[in-house]
Amino acid sequence: MIAPLRTLALTCAVAIALAGCKKEEQQAPPPPEVGVIDAKPQTLPLQRELVGRLSPFRSADVRARVPGVLLKRVYQEGSEVKQGQTLFLIDPAPLRAELNASEAQLASARASYANAKVAADRARSLAPQKYVSKADLDNAESAERTALAAVKQSEAAVSSSRISLGYAEVTAPISGVAGKQQVTEGALVGQGDVTLLTTVDQLDPLYVNFSLSVDELSQLRAAQARGALALSGDGKATVQVKLSDGTTYGQNGTLDFSSTTVDPATGAVSLRAVLPNPDRILLPGAFVSFQATLGERNNAYLVPQQALLRDATGGYLMVVGADGKVVRRNVKTEGAQGGNWLVTDGLQPGDKVVVAGVQKVKEGAPATAKPWTPEQAAAAAKGAPAQGQAPAAQGDAAADAAAPDAAQQAPAAAEQAAPASDSTKQ
Repeated sequence: MIAPLRTLALTCAVAIALAGCKKEEQQAPPPPEVGVIDAKPQTLPLQRELVGRLSPFRSADVRARVPGVLLKRVYQEGSEVKQGQTLFLIDPAPLRAELNASEAQLASARASYANAKVAADRARSLAPQKYVSKADLDNAESAERTALAAVKQSEAAVSSSRISLGYAEVTAPISGVAGKQQVTEGALVGQGDVTLLTTVDQLDPLYVNFSLSVDELSQLRAAQARGALALSGDGKATVQVKLSDGTTYGQNGTLDFSSTTVDPATGAVSLRAVLPNPDRILLPGAFVSFQATLGERNNAYLVPQQALLRDATGGYLMVVGADGKVVRRNVKTEGAQGGNWLVTDGLQPGDKVVVAGVQKVKEGAPATAKPWTPEQAAAAAKGAPAQGQAPAAQGDAAADAAAPDAAQQAPAAAEQAAPASDSTKQ
């Protein structure tokens, strides 16, 4: 009876030892494999997504400068016109009659001056012989000077009349696209006030008017002062407009104006860029979204968006250290570029940033780092295995494979425990 009891005790001890070993193996799984990228500082363009409004490069109102009846519109509405091209005709008859009257008055003034000059010359020739008194000489010369002044005045009146007659042909002040006619033929224009006839706009190039908050502009200037931000090669910021269909406009604009005052109503600073428009694709007055490249950011990092985590303290990244353990790095970001976050602070060159499998790591725990590429993420998204598949996908497959093995081990352990119970009965 003693021998079977010893055999039973020995069997139980072996079973308990085996069970303990299995529990230790289950409690200490291998470190998870994660996909990482090496943090490399780069010089990246500092870009902002903004909205602006287009306006003509130059815009001129065409107005009636003399009173009269509008006879005819010469140009075609919406067409290109050149500077000095005739756009409207105003009835010139009253203006021509005024010119004729001015010219007649000038002729009369010249005749009066000629008579006064003859009398003054005679008086000046007789004065030395005392044939005329000093008073008569003074009167003759005074009449001469008055007649000359009348001639000058009449000449000015003639010049004014000629200018007014020239205004009967209303011309384009600048080259551009002439707009819609504002006054119909037969209307009296320029009576008491200058009448707007149409508008000419220069559409190539165009202005893009936009604004930046004073805080953001101050941050940009502070970054430039400490060397973290530099202007582009030509020293000018550029803008790239996006069309309504989502495509990018083929011409880049350049920043040409920045206001020195802040709008008290909006707290923003007005800026303006010049945008070429040779094909007249863009029209003034429209709102456009565009990407403004305001300079170059030095010592910045591009990190895939799935690697960045956030909590109450802000954004952070998980980094595999030199000892193989995971470390948390609090970082600062300044927008996104091409599906990546632009990290400006918190990373060091050479840091191994966890991109794939970030949900499986814990701060202070070990992890096995494997290189990660965007191609692996694209293949994993399609559900197709790729060469050098992302470690995150491998880890998931290993977990799935471990589950059936554990299920198979459970019945085996039960079968091993069954003989022990039978021996107890014996």
